[in-house]
Amino acid sequence: MASPLGLGVIGLGRMAQALLIPLLEEGIFPPETVSAVVATTASAQRLQGALGLAVDTDAARAWKQPVILLATKPQQLQQVAALAPPFDPARPPLLVSLLAGVTLNRLQQSFPHARLVRAVPNTPCLVRAGITGLAWGAAVEKEQRDQVFRWFRVLGQVHELPESQLDGFLALASSGPALVALLLEGLADGGVAAGLSRALAQELALAMMAGSVALLREQELHPAQLKDMVASPAGTTIAALRRLEQGGVRSALIEAVLAAAERSRALADG
Repeated sequence: MASPLGLGVIGLGRMAQALLIPLLEEGIFPPETVSAVVATTASAQRLQGALGLAVDTDAARAWKQPVILLATKPQQLQQVAALAPPFDPARPPLLVSLLAGVTLNRLQQSFPHARLVRAVPNTPCLVRAGITGLAWGAAVEKEQRDQVFRWFRVLGQVHELPESQLDGFLALASSGPALVALLLEGLADGGVAAGLSRALAQELALAMMAGSVALLREQELHPAQLKDMVASPAGTTIAALRRLEQGGVRSALIEAVLAAAERSRALADG
C-alpha cells in the first residue's frame, strides 16, 4: 500500500538510488510524494528523467517533508546542516541518515527536534537482496520504527542493532560486496590463467559462489565444514588452500573488515 507520507531525499547518489528505486517500484513512496535534491542542475535533469520524480538543486521542498532521507557524504554533514531550516518541535520530521559513521548524538546536535534513525544498507538493496542495519534515536516512536522496518524489509534483510555495533555491521555487510567482487574477480582471473575464456571464467566464478552460499544456507553448514567436504587428502583443493594460507588471505580479509570499521569510527569525528 502506498504511503501517504512525503519523502525528502537529500543527496541522490548510488546508495540513495539503490534504496529509492525499489521503494518507488513497490509503491511505498509514489513518485509524486518524493522531493530529491542534488548539487548540480545537470545531475538534477538527468536523475529526474531517469527516475521520474522531482529532483532539484534547491532543498527547500525536501526539508519540508515528514520523512527525510539524508544521503550525502559524511564529510558534508556540517554544510548540509547549515542549510537545513529549523524543525518544528511540535511536528518533528523523521530523519533517516545513511551517513557512515555519523552517530545519533552528532546528528541530533546537527538537526535539533528531528526524530532520528541511522540506517546502514548495502548495495544489493538495488535488487532487493540487501542487508540493512538500523539503530533508533530515543525519540522515535514504535509506530515509526515499524514503518521504517517495513520500508527497508522491501529491500532485503533488516537487523535492528545497538548503535555501538553499526561500525562492525557496516564493515562486513556494507563494505563486504566490494570484497566479494574482488574475490570473484581474482577467481575469474585464475580461471583465465588456467586456460578458460574470460566470459566462461566469470560465469563459473559467479555460479560457484552462488551455489556455495546456497549449500551453506540450505544445509546449515559452517564454512569450515564445506571446506573440509571439498578438500580431499593430497588433492587439488588442499593444494589451493595451502597457497591461500601462505598468502595470508584469511588474515587479509579480517584486517580489511577491521580497517573498514575503524574508518567508520573515524568518520564520526568529522
